[in-house]
Amino acid sequence: MTAEPEIEFRTASGIDWAEVARLVTTSRALDALEETRLVPEKKVLYQFSARGHDMAQVILGMHLRNGDAACGYYRSRPMLLALGVPLADALGSGMGRAGGYSDGRDIGVVFNYPNPGGAHALPMCGGVGAQYAPAAGWAQSILYKASVLGEKDDGAIAVVLGGDASCATGGFWSALTIATTQSLPLLFYVEDNGFGISVPSHYQTPGCDIAANLASFKNLAIWNGDGTDPEEAARLIGEAIGHVRGRKGPALIRLTVPRLEGHSYQDTQAYKSPETIEAEWSRDPLPKLKTFASYLDWDLIESSVEAEVEKAREEAEARGISSPEQVTDHVFFDGEASQVGGGAGLSLVDTTDQPQPDGQRINMVTAIRRVLDQELAANPKVLLFGEDIGPKGGVHAVTLGLQEKYGHDRVFDTSLNEEGIVGRAVGMALAGLMPVPEIQFRKYAEPATEQINDCGTMRWRTANRFSAPMVLRVPGGFFKCGDPWHSQTNEVQFVHNPGWKVAVPSNAEDAVGLLRGSLRGSDPVLFFEHRAMLDDSWARRPWPGDKFVLPFGKAKKTREGDRITIVTWGAMVPRCEAAAEGISADVIDLRTLMPWDREMVLESVSRTRRCLIVHEDLRTGGFGAEIAAVVADEAFLDLDAPVARVTMPDIPSPHHPKLLEWAVPSVERIRAEIDRLVGF
Repeated sequence: MTAEPEIEFRTASGIDWAEVARLVTTSRALDALEETRLVPEKKVLYQFSARGHDMAQVILGMHLRNGDAACGYYRSRPMLLALGVPLADALGSGMGRAGGYSDGRDIGVVFNYPNPGGAHALPMCGGVGAQYAPAAGWAQSILYKASVLGEKDDGAIAVVLGGDASCATGGFWSALTIATTQSLPLLFYVEDNGFGISVPSHYQTPGCDIAANLASFKNLAIWNGDGTDPEEAARLIGEAIGHVRGRKGPALIRLTVPRLEGHSYQDTQAYKSPETIEAEWSRDPLPKLKTFASYLDWDLIESSVEAEVEKAREEAEARGISSPEQVTDHVFFDGEASQVGGGAGLSLVDTTDQPQPDGQRINMVTAIRRVLDQELAANPKVLLFGEDIGPKGGVHAVTLGLQEKYGHDRVFDTSLNEEGIVGRAVGMALAGLMPVPEIQFRKYAEPATEQINDCGTMRWRTANRFSAPMVLRVPGGFFKCGDPWHSQTNEVQFVHNPGWKVAVPSNAEDAVGLLRGSLRGSDPVLFFEHRAMLDDSWARRPWPGDKFVLPFGKAKKTREGDRITIVTWGAMVPRCEAAAEGISADVIDLRTLMPWDREMVLESVSRTRRCLIVHEDLRTGGFGAEIAAVVADEAFLDLDAPVARVTMPDIPSPHHPKLLEWAVPSVERIRAEIDRLVGF
């Protein structure tokens, strides 16, 4: 148990209302400048006003401090101003100028703000509701660092902001489940303006009040009130934050606010009646703030803010556009650490890519478990989680015994929500941990695709300000039988997510080297564990040594010859070896698909003058098509036969073993294509 942290509790009278006034006025001035000048001049292409939301957000931001993190959405700029974001960044990012949030790579309202000595604004996402699960992951990391790493618990919290419409998303409910079941220091801050773009709240939330609906939700404290009243908003925010800082569990605060402009600049609000618009403007928090803080010199505040904003505009426009030649930088770790996140793995110093076989052959399950065991023991920042990985040890027994050995904090089960599993891992990685989430079967990764994409693009879209390395373990492929739900491969979908490395080991030795390298790396890795190979006799290998690490993008020839090049991976490797019996063939096991070893393939094809690609995934759009295109582009004059592929047909994996064997590339089908190409 950690000591209860000291709580800084601010009432309305304890708030610096002059600073609130300055920041709200600044937010309004930025909105006005964009709407009246920068958007009409086409210098800002996406603009979202925060009018009506601004005062309460500023108060929220002023409560945040070092160690906290906030995950916002596209209308959260007032909070960023309270955290101290430079005005030139706030304007210049919207203009796509160099520097700022993303160096011109992302929409300006999709912000991030690394803030040493203060609260970080975690990278927000363009998808509605995608901010919730990463915030839960950061909150869980706060408790993890205190209980496992022994760091002082000083009352840090995570805050996630969203509109009422976002409360309909899976991301909101996944984070709510995580926070309440784990008693996390997470504040849900819901700004209810009555609309989701044009859709009124009664289509989003039954009864139009998410706080009332959650009144019976266990382990969740709720505050509900008017976000336009300065004193009430300050009191509610102060009480909610005090509750979370005091380690009394998560809280939700719902504040009703008016959206005084359209959803975005282009939104005419034709769906609102004149009476609705008039009623919204009657609730503008700025006049209420001026009345509440009438003792302030508002004319002086407004004139000084006007000068500051104009100066920031000049600075932002002077920045220019970042160099197009650099737009491919920072997709992956390139030697320069990000400012926040990453770097949680152990060093790769004193490792080797040469196996040192030790003992009897072991299966892939044992090999993976042993690496996880060793990295858990060596690195307290490593933690494993997913559905059924605790006492059960995973549906494939890979994590069997690890929870008993390392405890529930480090190896734990999750609720059945893949978006929550991966999103939570994103927040943990941002907080400096090395999460190893598991998706139980490949097909079940589909609900997590938004989080997977957002994680992979993070380093690039924040221009290396933030990164979230993790190892996402995903079993898949056929095993004895097939079906459309547990037997999918579709590795190519992960290759299409920029920023992810993809490992597809075919045997225990390669699994050891690739997994250890992934756990010590600085990029997110999709580690595909083929179900058919987990206990396959061919895939068994001796333990390759405790220092064995394989680099990504380095394939292996499992056979060498000069009449044909066969390129494959995963469960197709032993089938290709068997099919090539008696033929002088290069059989290349790619081992990783992102990156993949183009050089080895092209060098081999230049000698053998024939290329056959074999994979379990579907033919159309499968990764084999990429390999075939590269060979055709770069080795066309070396070829004596067409580039060929043997794949599954474009159907889901069939269930009955006879149907499955017909669909999956068989030794006989592969051999027939080898013979055809060699005889061409």
